[in-house]
Amino acid sequence: MTILVAYDGSADSRAAIEFAAKHLAAESAVVITVWEPLLVQLKKYPLAAGSIDPATEDEAHAEAERHAKEGADLALAAGLKDVTYRAVADNESIWKTIVDVADEIDASLIVTGSRGLAGVRSVLLGSVSNHVLHHAHRPMLIVPPAKA
Repeated sequence: MTILVAYDGSADSRAAIEFAAKHLAAESAVVITVWEPLLVQLKKYPLAAGSIDPATEDEAHAEAERHAKEGADLALAAGLKDVTYRAVADNESIWKTIVDVADEIDASLIVTGSRGLAGVRSVLLGSVSNHVLHHAHRPMLIVPPAKA
């Protein structure tokens, strides 16, 4: 079984990794962090064009790489084996990128937390995990937030 774990650095995505490691016997795992390139942000939010600094493009990619590696390190520490990671540019939507990568690697299962770092944006645009659930043609595990 190959699992794909979506990780964005949030406590909920960390909980998803820990739950997967504790309860799933995977042959391999891929931790994915999806980042939005500047051109995608401009397309989605044209009114914000004046406030987006083009110099942040490389920083966003580097941060996504750091998050993906951090997620892979957490997965290994939690007990998952044969863990790789990817930082993937979102060319359309984060949920679609996750579904596309799951298809590409033929993941047996997609694992996500129920909330990410999106905050108010997720309320306005809908939850990534909800969209993945309704568009992926494979099993999915959504791990709820840890109790306070």
